[in-house]
Amino acid sequence: MNLTIVTPAGPDSKAGNRATALRWQGLLESAGNSVQVCTEYNGEPTDCLIALHAWRSAESVAQYRKQWPEGKLIVVLTGTDIYRFQHEYPEPTLASMDSANLLIGLHDRVAADIDTKYHSKLLCLRQSAPKPEVRAGSRAEPGQFHICVIGHLRDEKDSLRAAWACDYLPEDSQIIVSCAGSAHTEEWNQKAREESRDNARFRYLGPLDKERLNRLVAVCNVMVISSVMEGGANVVSEACRAGLPILASDIPGNRGLLGDRYPGYFPVKDEKALADLMYRTETDPDFLARLKQEVDQLAPGFTPEQELKSLEEALARVSGQE
Repeated sequence: MNLTIVTPAGPDSKAGNRATALRWQGLLESAGNSVQVCTEYNGEPTDCLIALHAWRSAESVAQYRKQWPEGKLIVVLTGTDIYRFQHEYPEPTLASMDSANLLIGLHDRVAADIDTKYHSKLLCLRQSAPKPEVRAGSRAEPGQFHICVIGHLRDEKDSLRAAWACDYLPEDSQIIVSCAGSAHTEEWNQKAREESRDNARFRYLGPLDKERLNRLVAVCNVMVISSVMEGGANVVSEACRAGLPILASDIPGNRGLLGDRYPGYFPVKDEKALADLMYRTETDPDFLARLKQEVDQLAPGFTPEQELKSLEEALARVSGQE
C-alpha cells in the first residue's frame, strides 16, 4: 500500500509524535508498503492517511476527507486528545474522530475515556521499543541507588515530581534522581536547572543522545513516570524492554500499559507518596524484585513485531479485509 502519515511534529522535532511516525514508517516499509511522513496533508493520492493527533492534525484530516470522501482514514488519539482537547476544543477534535474509519489508542483503557459511539472503530496498539543494547542496572554504582526520569519537561509530564520527592527521603537514603530530556519551555528549563543547583539529590542532564541515554539506563535501578496525563508513553515500552522497574503515577494512560495488578503506582502530584515508594524500592529487595518481574513479563507486548502486527490489523480493518 501507498501510505501517508501526518504528524504535527516537524522533521527536526524530538517529540514523541515524530518518533512514532518514523518508527511506523520503518515498520510498515519493512512489510512492503511505501510510506511518506509529512507535517500536513497536501492533497496527494494515498491508499490510507494515518493522522497522528486528532486535534493538531484536524486541518489535514478535514482536507483529506473533503478531497477523498471515501478514502481510508486512521486517526491516532494522543493523551492530550483524550484528556484535554476533546473537552477544550471539541469541534475540531471530535470532527477528526467522526471522520476516521478507525481510531488507534495507545493504551488499553482508552475506550473508558471516549464516547461509546467510537468504541466500534477503536483499536488499541502498544508502542514498541527495540531490543535494548544494555540491561537496566547492569552497571549500577555501589553506594548509590539511581532513579531516572526520561522525557520532555512539560506540564503534562509533571517532570520534577521525583526531584521534589527527594525532600521527603530519610537522610540515610542513597537515592540520586537524574532527569533527561528537553525542556518544553524556557520556564521549565529554568526550573530544572535551579532544582539541579539547589537539590543535592537531583541532576538535570538535558537532552541525551542514544549512547548517553543507554549509559544512564545501565546505571539506573528504577524509573519514575509522574505524568498527569498520557496517551500511552513510549518510555514505558522502553523501560519494560530494558528490565527497568517503573514507579508510575496512577492515571489511565499508565494503568492501560502496566495493568491493574502492577504494584508501583502513586497518587498524581503526591511527592510524599512518591518518596515513600522510592525509598521502599531502595530498601525492600523483595518489592524491587517484584517490580522487575512485572516489567519483564510485560516486555513481550512491546516488541516491534507486535506493533507491526497491530498496524497491519489496523490497515486490514480499514480495507475491509477483517
